[in-house]
Formats: sequence, C-alpha cells, structure tokens
Amino acid sequence: MKKTAVVILNWNGRSMLERFMPSVVEHSAGADIVVADNGSTDDSVAFLQSNYPQVRLILFDRNYGFAGGYNKALDCLNVKMSDCLSADATNTQSVNQSGNQAIYDYYVLLNSDVECTPGWIEPVVAMMDAQPDIAVAQPKLLMYDQKDTFEYAGGAGGFIDSYGYPFCRGRLFNTMEKDHGQYDDERDIFWATGAAMFVRSSVWHQLGGLDADFFAHMEEIDFCWRVHNAGYRVAYCPRSVLYHVGGGTLPKSNPFKTQLNFRNNLSMLYKNLTDDRRWWVLTTRMWLDRVAAVKFLLEGHRGEYKAVRKAHKEYRAWKADLLRKREAIKPKQVPCVYQGNLLVEYYLLRRSTFSALRGRFS
Repeated sequence: MKKTAVVILNWNGRSMLERFMPSVVEHSAGADIVVADNGSTDDSVAFLQSNYPQVRLILFDRNYGFAGGYNKALDCLNVKMSDCLSADATNTQSVNQSGNQAIYDYYVLLNSDVECTPGWIEPVVAMMDAQPDIAVAQPKLLMYDQKDTFEYAGGAGGFIDSYGYPFCRGRLFNTMEKDHGQYDDERDIFWATGAAMFVRSSVWHQLGGLDADFFAHMEEIDFCWRVHNAGYRVAYCPRSVLYHVGGGTLPKSNPFKTQLNFRNNLSMLYKNLTDDRRWWVLTTRMWLDRVAAVKFLLEGHRGEYKAVRKAHKEYRAWKADLLRKREAIKPKQVPCVYQGNLLVEYYLLRRSTFSALRGRFS
C-alpha cells in the first residue's frame, strides 16, 4: 500500500477528467489515485470505468458539496465499501473515532481541473516527513492558461488579514502576479488551497475533517485555522508546481457562490477568533458586508445583493451550532495572520502585490 492517496472529488466533470486525468495518472506514480463521485448525472463514472480501470472509484448517491464530499470520501478509504456507502455524509464518523487506523499517511485533495507536473508529490511529502508538525501543505499553483502567472485559488500560499479577508502570495483580490521566482521560498502560511491540499491523515481525522455545513468555499481556510489552533503548522512547498483552471464548478459571478463565501467567512470568524477579537471583528465585517451589498445593488447585480442578505440571515441562524463548534475548538492566537486591513491597503493605498504590503504578520 502506498503512503499517499490523491483524491479527486467529481461532480459532472467529465470534460475536466478527460482533459486532466492523463497528467494525474502519469505523474502520480508514488500514490494511489481515487475519484469520489458526488452523485454526477453526466457520464463521468462510465468514462473513468472505461478508460482508467486502475483508478479507485467511490460513488455517492447525491452531491454532498466539497466539504461533505471529501469528509465522506476520506472516511471511505479506511472502511469497507459496503459500510461507507450506507453512511450519510453528515453522520459518518471520522476513522480515528470509529477505531479504525488510517491506511495512508497523507491525503491529497486535488481538484479535477488541475494539470500535474513531473515529481509534484515527492517534494511535499519529503517536507512533511522531515517536519512532523506540518499537518497541511500546498504546492505552487499557477494558471493553466497563463503558466507564468499565479492562480487565484492558492498562488504561493494563503493568508488572511486581521478582519478575515483571505489573500495569497501572488494574488491580492483580483490582481494576479507573474511568477518570477519571487516566492520560491519554503515557508509557513495561514491556509493551503483546497485545489491541491496535502493533509496528514492523522490530523485530518483528529480534527474531524472539513466543516460539512459550509458545503463549499472557505472550508479549507477554516480547516487550516483549526489546524493552527490545534498547534500544528501549514506550509508551502515551491518545489512542487501545478496548473489550475479554476472556477470549474461555479462561475465567479454566481450569486450562490457569493452567498457561500459571505456566510462561510462570517461563520469561520465566529468559530476561530479569540474572545478579545471576535466581537469587534465580526461587527466590523457585518458593516463592510452591507457596504459590499449596496455596491452590488448600485452596479445592477441584484442577485449578488440578495445573496449577501441571505448569507447574513443564515449566519445568524447558525449561531447556536457555531458556538458549540467554537467551544470544541478553544481558539487561541495563531501565526501567519496579517496585522492590517487589506481593503485599505489594496483599494485606498493601491498596494496590489504581496511584497508591497507594509503591515506585519503575527
């Protein structure tokens, strides 16, 4: 049995699988490859069965989202398939809680729209093997269509500012930098992209995986925050390079995506911020969200405006559950948080690259 499992979560992604599975198979010889199908209604499964019989398939009855789908898929790797398929994603126990031992040292959560390169797995695994306190890591992520440019979803590693706005080395809001080797240093980061996230299996199960209530968006940032709260590190490995299409499931201007991002960001802050920061940050963010909603409305994006309002309504309805999760996390001060306001620096001070930021990191 190999020590690493590369797990691709698929939902109606036949075209992406046909396009990118060849590079995954060719360049992942050191790992087992698994595709978990989230209840697709296209011919994804038939395509894989016909063309990639060596790839293990896990089939779900419906779409459990990115978070629930990966939770269920990674538990399925360690139990009998009959037990796995009879379990609901929201109720599946993590492997360590059910008494079974994870059979892989590392999981790789890999999007279906990623092109792999030779030797992309080995440097990340070697880094994590040598430093057991690294629980999560990511490669360098570049654009598939502009291979000299950092990709929106992960770039050279993720961070957040003191108000919870996420950004990456190589990407601030919608500004993507060219890759000139300026971020070729191995270093700790705040969050790793869910498009290509290496996770130590023992920590994944210790923390219960992703928050399935998020469904999609922000779940990997929330997970990495919990990793920090548990005393582990998150790191970036520039010696591994991948090319990502991005936006394959939900287009950028989709109101549902806006709803998920706003709701999940507030929920993540409520769960993970320390007591001395939580009230002020969340109050400020709620007002900034309202400003964003008005901006959507003035620009004619009524669907986006409604999405922000719905996100706030759902966040308030979640408060009791979020408090329960927060008490289990026991938040503390964590590293790699940018002690500044990214909105001010980017929009008012016109600092559009990571190296131009003037604040400090915790």
